[in-house]
Amino acid sequence: MPKMKTKSSAKKRFKITASGRVKASQAGKQHGMIKRSNKFLRNARGTTLLCAADSKIVKKYMPYAR
Repeated sequence: MPKMKTKSSAKKRFKITASGRVKASQAGKQHGMIKRSNKFLRNARGTTLLCAADSKIVKKYMPYAR
């Protein structure tokens, strides 16, 4: 069998934690910061863990991620 390919966009955006959850950067911080509240910007710092449904989709894109 040939090797499966990893989606390049997924490997740039997501990391798999040791427990198998998917880590991603917070959404909604690319542009338009003036209209966002300070509370939103504060809470959207750093990274977040995806929910189970989204993790399942991302893991299909990254077959060799451990």
